[in-house]
Amino acid sequence: MNDSIARHQKLLEQYPDNELARFSLGKALFDAGQIVPAKEQFERALAKKPDWMVVQILLGKCELALGNKAGAKAAFERSLDLAKAQHHEGPQAEMEQLLAEL
Repeated sequence: MNDSIARHQKLLEQYPDNELARFSLGKALFDAGQIVPAKEQFERALAKKPDWMVVQILLGKCELALGNKAGAKAAFERSLDLAKAQHHEGPQAEMEQLLAEL
């Protein structure tokens, strides 16, 4: 286990309702190639904050890494809607490109 994962797991154990800690753990897991546990953390974060665009994007990337193109497409479409609603041009362009490649 790398230091970042351990640090974020400990923080989440201390503050289980801290969604930023949950996101950070998910991102550390994702970056370490631990896709299934990362996906679980992102899903839990989205259950509490469904309009969290960055987490939705990462969930789609998890689905894609796991070979679930339908799940990735659904997550990327939701991410695209959120990017448009929240006026995030960079993520909007990224989602449009990823969706075109699916």
